[in-house]
Amino acid sequence: MSDERPTSDAGEDALDKVRDEVPDEVRATDADAWAKACAEDLAAEKARRRTQYGQPPGSAAEELRKLVDTVADKLSGLQSPLFGAVAGGAAQQMVNQVVQQAKAAVEPVIERNPDLFDHLAAAGSELLAAYRSAVEAQERRWTTRDTAPGPRDEGTGPGEHIDLD
Repeated sequence: MSDERPTSDAGEDALDKVRDEVPDEVRATDADAWAKACAEDLAAEKARRRTQYGQPPGSAAEELRKLVDTVADKLSGLQSPLFGAVAGGAAQQMVNQVVQQAKAAVEPVIERNPDLFDHLAAAGSELLAAYRSAVEAQERRWTTRDTAPGPRDEGTGPGEHIDLD
C-alpha cells in the first residue's frame, strides 16, 4: 500500500503546511523585488537604445505635426529672388499667411483623429510591402527565363513558320 498515491486531501494538507511556513510578506516582497528588477532592466535597456539610436519616433500624428512645423519654418524663411525687392515684403507676408492657414487647417484634424494617422501609416507600409513583393517576383521571372536555344513559341502572330530545310 505504500505505492499508492496520496489522496488529494493529503496533498492539500502538505500545501497548507508549506503556505503556513512561508509568510505572506516574504512572497509579496519577492514579487515586488522581481517587478522592480524587471522595471529597472527595462529602463536601462530603453536608455541604452536612446543613446545608441536617438529618440524613437513618436506617433504618426506627432510626426505629421513636426513635418508641418518644419515645412512652415522653411517656407517662412524662404527668400525668393523671383519676388524682387519691391514685392518681397508683400510676398513674404502672403507666404506667412498661407503657412498659418495651412497649420490652422491641419492642427484640428490631428487633434481629433490621432489614431487615423497611425492607421494610414500602417496601410502605407502594407502597400509598400505588397509593391516590393510584386516587383521582386517580376524580377525573379525576368532573370530566370529559359535561355536554352531552340524553337520558341512567341505567341500568336501574323506570320507563319516555314521550315526551309
